[in-house]
Amino acid sequence: MSGREHHYSTAVTWTGNQGTGTSGYKAYSRDIEIAAPGKPPIPASSDPAFRGDPARYNPEDMLVASLSACHMLWYLHLCAVNGVTVTAYSDPATGTMAEDSGGGGRFTVVVLRPQVTLAPGSDAAKAEALHHEAHEKCFIANSVNFPVRVEAQTVTSSAGGRADPPA
Repeated sequence: MSGREHHYSTAVTWTGNQGTGTSGYKAYSRDIEIAAPGKPPIPASSDPAFRGDPARYNPEDMLVASLSACHMLWYLHLCAVNGVTVTAYSDPATGTMAEDSGGGGRFTVVVLRPQVTLAPGSDAAKAEALHHEAHEKCFIANSVNFPVRVEAQTVTSSAGGRADPPA
C-alpha cells in the first residue's frame, strides 16, 4: 500500500415509521434514505423478500452495482491509458445471496457480464486482457469474501457505427 487513505461518509436514515415505530413486524416500512455530502439522496429499502419496497434500491442491489461500477471504471481507465478506445459499455451483473437456517446469509457469487464495444482499429485481445487487470485493481472486489467472476463480451464497431459480432 502507498500509505494513502481515502475516507467516505454516508448517512442512512430510516424513513419508514408509519406512526407506531417498530411496535410489530408488519407495523413499519423498511424504507430508508441514503445520503452523502453534496450528493442527491438515494431512496432505498430492504429486498422485497424481507418486506421491502420493490421500487427502491436495496443493499443487495447496491453491492452488485458497486462491484460492477468499480470494475467498469477501472476498465475504462486501463483502456484509455493502453490505447484501447471503448465506445459503449454496459454490464447486466447478477449476484446470488443464500440465506442460512438462522435467518442470516451471505453472497455466494457475483457475476459481472461487461458488454464492451470498441472503436474500429482497437486491439480486441488487449481489451479482453484488461478485464483481468481491472478485476485485480477493483477496490470493492478486493474487499469482499466471495467470488466475483467476469464474463466479458467484446465487439468492435464497424466504420458505420454498428457492432460487428465478437471475434
